[in-house]
Amino acid sequence: MFDFLLTTDGWMSLLTLLFMEIILGVDNIIFISIIADRLPKAQQQRARTIGLTLALLVRVGLLFSISWLTHLTEPIATFGTFNLSIRDLILLAGGFFLLYKTTKEIHNKIEGEEDHINRKGKSTFASVISQIIVIDVVFSVDSILTAIGLVDHVSIMIIAVVAAMIFMLVFANAVSSFISKHPTIKMLALSFLLMIGFLLIADGLHYHIDKKYLYFAMSFSFLVEFLNMRATKKKPKKDSQ
Repeated sequence: MFDFLLTTDGWMSLLTLLFMEIILGVDNIIFISIIADRLPKAQQQRARTIGLTLALLVRVGLLFSISWLTHLTEPIATFGTFNLSIRDLILLAGGFFLLYKTTKEIHNKIEGEEDHINRKGKSTFASVISQIIVIDVVFSVDSILTAIGLVDHVSIMIIAVVAAMIFMLVFANAVSSFISKHPTIKMLALSFLLMIGFLLIADGLHYHIDKKYLYFAMSFSFLVEFLNMRATKKKPKKDSQ
């Protein structure tokens, strides 16, 4: 079962897929961090842990259903030259859901309604977990179908998925805390999720846009913001001298 670990190609496939799973998991961890922030402090870590654990279970479950999963790309309806599949429906539904949730979060933040909503405690633990499950399924289908296209061994996929999710579980609290403490970073993260929503919809409509362009643009934006934060911290010190 693990004979691939004795070959260079097997290790290269594993490392490539692991890196890809971690990168694709950024979408998931940012959404979970932002949506869990709606809960009281005492429940946030628990929600993040449950959310990422569910994501792991969903992905491993899908890996054991590869024969069924590959059928998701088969057309169920045809509109002219456009062939609609179940995968397309999942991506479209997930994209619109992500656009709705992200736009709502941005509106609340801009209008100053975020603190008011948190004080009223509108978000319940069950509602947050249910929203996390929806996004877990969408991101998992996209991630696993990509993995199937990269490697042939299910064992490699399972190891990469489990290792990537453990990595995200370890860093989830740090990422969430950092996003919560810095409003501009949170707005950048929301913008990132907004773009992911558009990409999911475009992919569901068979307009494939390489995510590396989005990741590069967002990485550059985060880097600029980090530099701006460093400059802002140093400015008072210079002024006081």
